[in-house]
Amino acid sequence: MIKVLVAALVGTIVGIVIMVAVIAISGTDTSDASSEGLGTLPLSTYSSTGSTSSSSTASSGGGSSGGGSTDGATGDPTAGKAVWDGNGCGGCHTLAAAGSSGTLGPDLDTALTKDAGATPLADFVKESIIDPSKFIAPGFNDGVMPTNFSTLSATDLNNLVALIIQGK
Repeated sequence: MIKVLVAALVGTIVGIVIMVAVIAISGTDTSDASSEGLGTLPLSTYSSTGSTSSSSTASSGGGSSGGGSTDGATGDPTAGKAVWDGNGCGGCHTLAAAGSSGTLGPDLDTALTKDAGATPLADFVKESIIDPSKFIAPGFNDGVMPTNFSTLSATDLNNLVALIIQGK
């Protein structure tokens, strides 16, 4: 029970830090704000300078991530690193490609090789990001990973997936 409470507290703190970072990075200030707030802010700090397009959706309703890649990833791993960093993923997960060594969540360098089962790896990773309660890695608790990543754009989600599964 204490582990769950600590994990919830850590998750809340990480969420607040991410929110402050997004506000700071986006250059938003409150000088012209009303008491109604500033409106919606982007969850990701990555902005594409090229003409990247994607037909994937960030819904949990079985969106496909087609494309020419054999692993199913259609995104850009380099752009995915910006999404990873901007959303604090490394605070909880180990991923060598991102230079992260978090231990609160599964080690993504090793967990993905055994957890995806028959599901295509890119689809499994997307589903795990946008619906983290659907599959819980052995030894971890449900409710620890934030559930707000379903608000990532399709491009950001595809880029994040490409970073996570590169080299798999």
